[in-house]
Amino acid sequence: MNDPQRCPACGASNRCSLADPRTAAKACWCYSVSIAPEVLEALPAEQRNKACLCPACAQVLEQLEAAKASSSG
Repeated sequence: MNDPQRCPACGASNRCSLADPRTAAKACWCYSVSIAPEVLEALPAEQRNKACLCPACAQVLEQLEAAKASSSG
């Protein structure tokens, strides 16, 4: 079962703004980071392009923190 609001790797909330009707008009957090191709390729083929990974599984937590720090300074 594919849930667009759940990470296909771990099942946690993926924080995808596009999958949430309340925030669907906003850009997703993943638009501002670079996800390594090998991270996406590690997913089974049937799970790719169905739902966003969560920031932890996408291995982008440091990028998000750096962006947050630079925008608040």
